[in-house]
Amino acid sequence: MPTVKVRNLKNEEVGDLELSDVVFGAELNESLIHAAVRSFMASGRAGTVGTKTRGDVSGSGRKLWKQKGTGRARIASIRSPLWKGGGNVHGPQARDWSYNMPKKMRRGALRSALSERVREGNVIVIDDFALDQPKTKDFLRSLDALGLGENKTLIVNSFENDNLLLSSRNVRRAKVVNSYALNIYDLLYHDKLVLSRAAAGELAELLDTQSKKADSNDTAEESDGAAPAQANTEEEAA
Repeated sequence: MPTVKVRNLKNEEVGDLELSDVVFGAELNESLIHAAVRSFMASGRAGTVGTKTRGDVSGSGRKLWKQKGTGRARIASIRSPLWKGGGNVHGPQARDWSYNMPKKMRRGALRSALSERVREGNVIVIDDFALDQPKTKDFLRSLDALGLGENKTLIVNSFENDNLLLSSRNVRRAKVVNSYALNIYDLLYHDKLVLSRAAAGELAELLDTQSKKADSNDTAEESDGAAPAQANTEEEAA
């Protein structure tokens, strides 16, 4: 089970934290991470480019001249691709580029990327990212104290930290998200990952599917054990 030092905003060690071995100790799966990144980027494509066909451009639909007897080439509509201002043939059309990646695969890619960040030593866990006021100067001072310097930094914090969000909006090299908004692209794009103690616990709950299965099995066993007792009580009452 990975263990990391917990620091405060002054870069002072205030304790240790044992991270979930399932979430932060998984093996590296490059193919799964690659598939997750492709899915994320495909979902971000606008897909709004499109040309007008002869059915989309403006213009009359009547036949310009009769089929025979004029000596000219036969023509049907002014909206034909043969005419200036006519429709486009086989041009690009708007489409949805996104495709659905199973939830288990997305979670597996996040676990693999988080674990690799821990093995690289690029994960910093802080006790709490509490700022007294929404001030960018204080936020930058905290980053410098943590030794992040000019590194691209991803900060994962829990909800309801408005001072942190407002202080980091003008800093291009830093991005702040909550545990539920963490995605594979941001995780790989940034050089350093900063987790609050609360966010580390939330990520363990979100991505540890084994503990969820165990909890559901325990709940099912409790419900199965309670049913016969209720039946016996009804028989005694009868």
